[in-house]
Amino acid sequence: MTNFETIKQIFMSKINEPNSQRRMVLFVVCIALLLDNMLYMVIVPIIPDYLQNLRAMDTRQIYWINATHTKQLKDENFIFNKSNGDYKLKWLIHQSETKIGTLFAFKAIIQLLCNPISGTVIDRIGYDVPMMFGLCIIFLSTSVFAFGSSYGLMFIARGLQGMGSAFADTAGLAMIADRYTNEYERTKALGIALAFISFGSLVAPPFGGIVYQYFGKELPFITLAFIALFDGCLLLIIMQPVRIERTVLKTQGNLPKGTPIHRLLMDPYIAICAGCLTVANVSLAFLEPTISNWMSKSMKATNAQEGLVWLPAFLPHVAGVITTIKLADKYPSKQWLMAAVGLAIEGGSCFLIPFCTNFIALMIPISILCYGIALVDTAILPTMGFLVDTRHVSVYGSVYAIADISYSLAYALGPIVAGGLVDTIKFIGLNIVMTLITLGYVPVMYLLRNCYNVERPQNREIPSLKTDSIDHSFDQDDYAPIKNYPGYEQNSTIKGEPNHHPRQQYHHPKDPINQYNYQSASTFEQDNKLLTQRPDYAY
Repeated sequence: MTNFETIKQIFMSKINEPNSQRRMVLFVVCIALLLDNMLYMVIVPIIPDYLQNLRAMDTRQIYWINATHTKQLKDENFIFNKSNGDYKLKWLIHQSETKIGTLFAFKAIIQLLCNPISGTVIDRIGYDVPMMFGLCIIFLSTSVFAFGSSYGLMFIARGLQGMGSAFADTAGLAMIADRYTNEYERTKALGIALAFISFGSLVAPPFGGIVYQYFGKELPFITLAFIALFDGCLLLIIMQPVRIERTVLKTQGNLPKGTPIHRLLMDPYIAICAGCLTVANVSLAFLEPTISNWMSKSMKATNAQEGLVWLPAFLPHVAGVITTIKLADKYPSKQWLMAAVGLAIEGGSCFLIPFCTNFIALMIPISILCYGIALVDTAILPTMGFLVDTRHVSVYGSVYAIADISYSLAYALGPIVAGGLVDTIKFIGLNIVMTLITLGYVPVMYLLRNCYNVERPQNREIPSLKTDSIDHSFDQDDYAPIKNYPGYEQNSTIKGEPNHHPRQQYHHPKDPINQYNYQSASTFEQDNKLLTQRPDYAY
């Protein structure tokens, strides 16, 4: 047996072992989220300079240091020499920043429009195929970024990225929730995914700027494109047991039917969680397109300082994730309080930002802001999965599509609205508005205090916020939880099916549950061969 065959056999045995397989799923999802957020932020140092060189924004403004007025000129119609005196060259704000802001917002707008579709598709056909589709679209988008040579092509590439993100991000988060059914482990896994999101957002600008400066525009995007291709291929291999599992359930007629997205939005607890995610990300979405210009004007910051001011925030974000995981393990019914504290921290940091007078001082409130965002995201995302488990059906595509809609709404409004607010009420006014919005949502989180006391509803009316339990006086409908398959009433599993029962007994992470209930690898392989030979085998 060759070394390659030995490695292949070991790899396939790991895929067929449930605990190893779900760790591989987490790895694939984290790479996809890292890739998507790197692509979102890598254009920050590249696109403005590149479009300026293409004359997509050819109007510049001359600020004469020793003069009493400014004069707006076309840079190609004016010859500079030393006799002109000292000058500072900048793009005309209302032309350059509007175009770049629209380019940023377009991705979030398309993602916002595609998320209801992606959530429904994921609930119907599973997680792996939509995620693979999203990664393929991201690959195409990245290729257009690499070889595109006009503002219009960049705009198309940004829209394609929004479509790809709607499928890849939503399917990835839903896949984590599906594989990790224990509440502590799910919180930990989603926290790790959030850390990769943060890392991708923060490392992308310096990565893109350095590679663009020394190797040109194409290399950063080509690198990200091949990462997307590799991640998609790895996903297809790793998710083979899950496709077999879905085929077993489909053949038996026991495949759970997910609750439609519009019905989930009618659930008041889920609506509060979605609102919390939007409010928590408004501050970051509004600051990203405005803080660079403010730093340049108020503290004469360099381009390097404008980018590096975000870099230290990664460590507080990771610290916030770890804090929430530890507290959620100890106080699982208080995650609403962790999110409320996170919102309060965000509000305080937003208020402090305009009073910073130098680059170093500004790092402190930004780091505190990212710590608060981590508290909110790490507490709310597992809560949304828990609410689906206990109040609906344990199929997660639509609920995490709602979460993605919440993020997209904030980032769609940010680049468009923030600039207008700065022009109207200045940068300090923008931060006061963000502070009031964030602190104003803190009392709303108190309404979530009872959501961990509910049991799985036997019927289908949307419960009220006023009660600690579910009203069982309503009728069944097509989207009621399936309770007639083996193992539902007992806290056990059926062959080839993960445990969808919401109220599991706690198992220590070092002694995880065997989700598939296979007695041996040979049993699994035998089922695998039988199923793949069936004419109705589902991909």
